[in-house]
Amino acid sequence: MKGGILFISPSVEDARSLEDILNCVGISVRQATSYAMARKALEKESFSAVLTESRLPDGNWDDVVTLVGKMRPGVAVVVADKLADARLWADGLQLGAYDLLAKPFYPGEVQRVIARAVHEPPQLMRAAPAA
Repeated sequence: MKGGILFISPSVEDARSLEDILNCVGISVRQATSYAMARKALEKESFSAVLTESRLPDGNWDDVVTLVGKMRPGVAVVVADKLADARLWADGLQLGAYDLLAKPFYPGEVQRVIARAVHEPPQLMRAAPAA
């Protein structure tokens, strides 16, 4: 496997879908159904990237971005949302998220975004300041 991701979502159905989409390109998926569960998983295991729902039963995407930044600096956090729009994307990037994925998941887009998140450190994706 190329690298595993932590998927934070209460939806078992979405987790199964992600496994189908990502396992075929060598990326494993581990699910945490809440922010608290994600915290425990991040304490015990290493992940190449994190994919989180924008809204969780006990938190939201910016809580996850902050948590990952403190516990696993350099690990990309991708946000998933049914109403993915330009404002959420801009807010996410500004607060440290790597990218945004719309739901329902489109396999090609999920594979592209997650593969990039797994293989390219987030700090390399930021544009260099103009000289």
